[in-house]
Amino acid sequence: MPIETYLIGFGKSFLFALATLLPILNPTATAPVFLSLTSGATTATRAVLATRIARNVFLLLGAAMIAGSPVLNFFGISLPVVRLAGGLLVATTAWRLLNSTDAGVQRAAEFAEGYTPEMARRQAFYPLTFPIACGPGSIAAAITVGASLHDPRLSLRAVHIAGALPALAVIAVAVFVCLRFALQLLRPLGETGTAVFMRMTAFILLCLGVQIMWDGVFELFNQLMR
Repeated sequence: MPIETYLIGFGKSFLFALATLLPILNPTATAPVFLSLTSGATTATRAVLATRIARNVFLLLGAAMIAGSPVLNFFGISLPVVRLAGGLLVATTAWRLLNSTDAGVQRAAEFAEGYTPEMARRQAFYPLTFPIACGPGSIAAAITVGASLHDPRLSLRAVHIAGALPALAVIAVAVFVCLRFALQLLRPLGETGTAVFMRMTAFILLCLGVQIMWDGVFELFNQLMR
């Protein structure tokens, strides 16, 4: 197989995973909740927490993307069905973001209720990583990405996974930057800038969700015709 095929597959997998998962995580929406849960913490403490949360996000998404599909196959759930259901979830999430500029903040704030700053500092994984920074929707989307990258040829499947992992690293870095510099990030952005950013990313996410759903429907139709 030509090397160009592997390079194109690597690049497409990287962009697909990045464009699908980053808007769902939306680190800018997590930043205000992170600040409220760590109020009174020093800059050094917030830096340590941001590092741990970013690492946990990478591990969670990577595990869901790599092991999610095999687990579903164990229960007899086909890949086209996973694509259809996951695409519906992605599209639904995008639709909610398009119709509510502060949906991400509200959703994260609901998870944060009941947790004091002291509890948040002691528990970098829960609730700061899960479910605030990386919730069930993000994990389900990662499983969908892993299913969408599936290829019957083992070599191409490995290339697709290898292309998606750097995307997860970029997402983890984005989470770290947004949390580590939350104060500096939110001050110039303001409410209007946040609303514009969320609407643009939500529209791209909606298109990706519809594309994933179409791929699933197309595969199911082909199986039906056979």
